[in-house]
Amino acid sequence: MDNVVVFITASGEEEAARIAHAILAARIAACVNIVKGMRSMYRWKGKIEDEAEVLMIAKTRGALFERLSEKVKELHSYTVPEVIAIPIISGAEGYLKWLREETD
Repeated sequence: MDNVVVFITASGEEEAARIAHAILAARIAACVNIVKGMRSMYRWKGKIEDEAEVLMIAKTRGALFERLSEKVKELHSYTVPEVIAIPIISGAEGYLKWLREETD
């Protein structure tokens, strides 16, 4: 898995911005988009929950996923934060080059 897109949900924009800043400063992501206005429905402890959340979309290298995941868990308010990676199959070479250069 060379390059990946990582989905991370957060309780709100403030929390997402704090996490995004930390993973960018640590150079374990090159870019993080924060998408507001998301409604999440999920099962938790035997109940169906319905909450407002924000979605973070981070772009990084697959080799950095574990470090990114650990940093998110360290900073996140959730007991079990969503941190999932999807491989980037293809992309604009200039963008992918930039992604590699901006991550450590």
